[in-house]
Amino acid sequence: MITVTSVEAQNRFGQLLDTVQREPVTITRHGRTVALMVRPEDLQAYQQGQSTGQEAVKQAGLKAIAAFRGAGSQGSVTQLLQDREADRLTELRKEQSTPAARDPLA
Repeated sequence: MITVTSVEAQNRFGQLLDTVQREPVTITRHGRTVALMVRPEDLQAYQQGQSTGQEAVKQAGLKAIAAFRGAGSQGSVTQLLQDREADRLTELRKEQSTPAARDPLA
């Protein structure tokens, strides 16, 4: 989401109409948000309580992470990162123990 001042919005209105097709635009005045430009489809989805495309992607990503962890709500991001680091170290040890890794001419 991009943020522009009300003066910028007045001067770049046509460009912002194109931008809002890709992402919402926040308009501020004196540092405070005074308006939000969104696509009509996003407004309708919000009013009907449906998630927008971006929200659906975010939810799908979170579900994929939970499935990857295999622990559901019992797992944690910290544990996931620790597991990935352990896997990386294991792979590095395997690479270092091969003859080609020790002797580049082998």
